Amino acid sequence: MSRIAIVFFSGYGHTVRQAEAVRDGAQSVAGTEVTMIRIPDTGEIDAAVFEDIAAASAIVYGSQTYMGGAPWQFKRFADASSKAWFAQRWKDKLAAGFTNSASLNGDKSSTMNYFWTLSQQHGQLWVGPATMPANKLASGPNDINWSGGFTGAFATSPSDSSPEQAPFAGDLQTAHLLGRRIAELAKRFA
Repeated sequence: MSRIAIVFFSGYGHTVRQAEAVRDGAQSVAGTEVTMIRIPDTGEIDAAVFEDIAAASAIVYGSQTYMGGAPWQFKRFADASSKAWFAQRWKDKLAAGFTNSASLNGDKSSTMNYFWTLSQQHGQLWVGPATMPANKLASGPNDINWSGGFTGAFATSPSDSSPEQAPFAGDLQTAHLLGRRIAELAKRFA
């Protein structure tokens, strides 16, 4: 049995949908158990939750991109993970990430680089989505990897959209495929 922990912050609910798509993709792989850990608005995570994360085979990080990076709530979680770092509790676990912003670019790469750096601090093995970009003239937001992200699953949710309207279908499918890929790899390395 592979265990996947999805640790994420969502300010308005759009990133929740992305996290759910990652979860659904991971759960589509037989023998995979997924734990969803939503970072609260305070950014505080209980010690017991860190035990759940340490028990996972893979950790998927996620948040929206605010002002070119992860929001402070996610950073507070990351800072609190220093106890796990000191004990090397997440070493050699798989890691992946997803992010969402109101603009097509929105400097999502800065957030993904932050997740990658956090994973490398912990000695984790990073997994990208391995999906080709939808980069043809006819491509649009309902196509897989429309944002062209290779380091993680990127999504766009316009600032005036509700969580029911965005992220778009292609972004959610990209997140689903990332979840499936990390679960397949976790099973292979188990």
